[in-house]
Amino acid sequence: MKVKKILTFAFAAVLMASMTSCGNEDGPGGDGGGNGGGTEHTEYFGVNMSGAEFGNVYPGVDGTHYGYPTKKDLEYFKGKGLRMIRFPFRWERIQSEMNGPLITTELDKMKEFVQAAEDLNMKVLLDMHNFGRYCVYSNGVNSDDNQFVVIGNAQCTVENFCDVWKKLAAEFKDYKCIWGYDIMNEPYGMLRTTPWETIAQACINAIREVDTETMLVISGNEYSSASRWKEVSDGLKNLVDPYDNMIFQAHVYFDWDASGNYSRSYDEDGATIQTGVARLRPFVEWLKENGKRGFVGEYGVPDDDGRWLDILDAALKYLQENGVNGTYWSAGPRWGDYKLAVQPTDNYTVDRPQLATLLKYKTTVQVY
Repeated sequence: MKVKKILTFAFAAVLMASMTSCGNEDGPGGDGGGNGGGTEHTEYFGVNMSGAEFGNVYPGVDGTHYGYPTKKDLEYFKGKGLRMIRFPFRWERIQSEMNGPLITTELDKMKEFVQAAEDLNMKVLLDMHNFGRYCVYSNGVNSDDNQFVVIGNAQCTVENFCDVWKKLAAEFKDYKCIWGYDIMNEPYGMLRTTPWETIAQACINAIREVDTETMLVISGNEYSSASRWKEVSDGLKNLVDPYDNMIFQAHVYFDWDASGNYSRSYDEDGATIQTGVARLRPFVEWLKENGKRGFVGEYGVPDDDGRWLDILDAALKYLQENGVNGTYWSAGPRWGDYKLAVQPTDNYTVDRPQLATLLKYKTTVQVY
């Protein structure tokens, strides 16, 4: 997220029975598998489940700077029928030293959450929420002195990035509920000498050394911009997964600068009901033109003006009709009064206003 700154049609029951689900046959559950020769697969819409990426203090204190969502959070959204969970985490917390071991305490917390999702027959997308960067120094108290380096820098090499993902894949590849590895959230401002396409291809190759089955989720350049996809991310069409199980991820927000901050009122902003569709169209067209699969990992609207919900509704309808699923930004127990949040209030008894729109779009059909 910048500060905020997620998509799919009820599918024929006769086809549901033929699909791979996460753990049991509790409803649709497309496995995100490789090229199925034109087979139709049901895919879920869902939500981001934030908390583990919070704080901007590293490593930070669990419960103070950051925290993990719980099984109760999962149960709430499973009960609503939103069964895809994008699970953001930070590289600095899972691996505090380049090429070092994964941090056992954090790995155990991640696995506890993933196992809870598997027990509930939900899907999880592991999302390294790092924007193409690594914090090489934090004072451990606040973010004032944070020093970040871009992947490709001598302090954070492509090999370092490949190392952490090989280790993560080795730890999570046997979970049945892992929908995919979201290798990097919203890369932006990458080095000219080491563009995102080069980094992504190296990571694909590295992960496939240890895991040949799990889907790889590749975000677009410049904050995964859907509206600018053809301009800044066209080169991603040349990426090659030897196991042909890859999907491309865009993000979209509907405010004037597409940041997700929604700093202006609806009337001041200038948005229309078709703003979301217009911003998504370049990405969806690119998918069709290049025969690629797509996913929208972030979208969200404020809870203070119902007209934003109309834009969200139109955008999700467009995605569903085009076989693209996604996850709303965001849910999770640490959001407080964040105006985009869909985390329920009053001990999970009161839904947030955006939820009713999300519940109109629970699944879509992808052909691959």
